[in-house]
Amino acid sequence: MTEPELRALVRTVPDFPTPGILFKDITPLIGHASAFQAACRLMADRYRDGGATHVVAVESRGFFFGAPIAVDLGAGFVPVRKPGKLPSERIREEYALEYGTDSLEMHVDAVGPGSRVIIVDDVLATGGTAAATQRLVERQGATVLGFLFLIELSFLSGREKLRGRVEGLLTY
Repeated sequence: MTEPELRALVRTVPDFPTPGILFKDITPLIGHASAFQAACRLMADRYRDGGATHVVAVESRGFFFGAPIAVDLGAGFVPVRKPGKLPSERIREEYALEYGTDSLEMHVDAVGPGSRVIIVDDVLATGGTAAATQRLVERQGATVLGFLFLIELSFLSGREKLRGRVEGLLTY
């Protein structure tokens, strides 16, 4: 499938989750087997020769893409989760939201010096979650090769908060 065919499977839902928001619903795309497979392959292709050792994906929709991309690239998969969801020793990174703060956690032994990481999520919006994930990875001594998103909402300028290569498959 081509990028325009994939774009046609992303549904825009007005006023979700709040009035004035045009939510990009990826469930039709991931529910279509060949589209989901194509999206994961096209995303992985952007880092195919990058030598990634790990794909770090952000809860929860980032897991949809991170795990198959890790398998495709022959890399390990590392989940980054909301506080209290990981069972072993972990590190936490707080980040700012429009109103308040949130946190993400990662196991302390998930990556380390010598690890070469791609950070994956479904959507790049304001960049806060991806930037917090980058800080988590770098605090463990790993190298972030770049970021990979199914969708980039370019009008929100999220890539400006990120250091390094940023790839979005579909840009709005």
